[in-house]
Amino acid sequence: MSESPAPPRQRLLLVTGLLGAGKSTALKVLEDLGWEVIDNFPIRLLGRLIDSADAPASELRAPLAIGFDSRTRGFDPNKVIQQVKALSRREDLEITTLFLDCAGRELERRYNETRRRHPLALDLPVASGIAAERELIEPLRRWADMVISTTDFTSNDLQQAVRERFGETAPAEMTVSVSSFGFARGMPPIADLVFDMRFLDNPHWDPGLREQTGRDQPVADHIRQDPAWAEAFARIRDLILLLLPRYKAQGKAYVNVAFGCTGGRHRSVFTAEQLAAALREAGYAPSVLHRNLSARAADLIEGKH
Repeated sequence: MSESPAPPRQRLLLVTGLLGAGKSTALKVLEDLGWEVIDNFPIRLLGRLIDSADAPASELRAPLAIGFDSRTRGFDPNKVIQQVKALSRREDLEITTLFLDCAGRELERRYNETRRRHPLALDLPVASGIAAERELIEPLRRWADMVISTTDFTSNDLQQAVRERFGETAPAEMTVSVSSFGFARGMPPIADLVFDMRFLDNPHWDPGLREQTGRDQPVADHIRQDPAWAEAFARIRDLILLLLPRYKAQGKAYVNVAFGCTGGRHRSVFTAEQLAAALREAGYAPSVLHRNLSARAADLIEGKH
């Protein structure tokens, strides 16, 4: 009789470090990568949190990132270390500790730039608070599995470093969506790239095309006859194909490309469909949404001759 496989281990990442070194940024990236994130958690309750998880032990649960620092209630680095050592002996857990460090001069600059007071030096210079915190938290730095110094990092540098170390949990593919809309009915609330197609000849002015849409062949033929169409679309397509791999390299999980025209029924719809087809040829699997396609063509929106 074969033995049943061992249940998957719960992956747990403890994120700590000096205040101002980038913990919030790191946790936000982890959340984007698919981690379940809890910040400023009382670390003494970690065992209870793990044991109270709803998912059965046999199911693979999302990796969990816990953020804490010197402000956390009951913070005691030596007690934290002892507690985590005890939890590490459990066969159902895989625990890693990430410590974010930063040079004092850079932390001073960040505090002065934001005009924030250091929690450990409310009535003293920022440098005093940083020094006191560094001494307090040093045991965790020595003990951590991984240390990232953010002294010379921009926010983007830190985001990229976290992705490189923990990005295997991110979705394999970036989600690309292509949409159309009518400017007369308002801009889309969420769009990364917006292209205004109102420079093209408007099929609305052809009575035979007015009630049709950009999905209909006569409208498509009309737009293709515009002298500006071919070159403009080729440039837009090439730009987007250039940008998408770079967005993905920066860790962007979603990209929405939106095309607008006056009513959102002809030029924008046709262009969105053409781009979606080009993206499929390039190996992407875009979703397509036409926000105003079902809206009735109206002279109040498009205007009259």
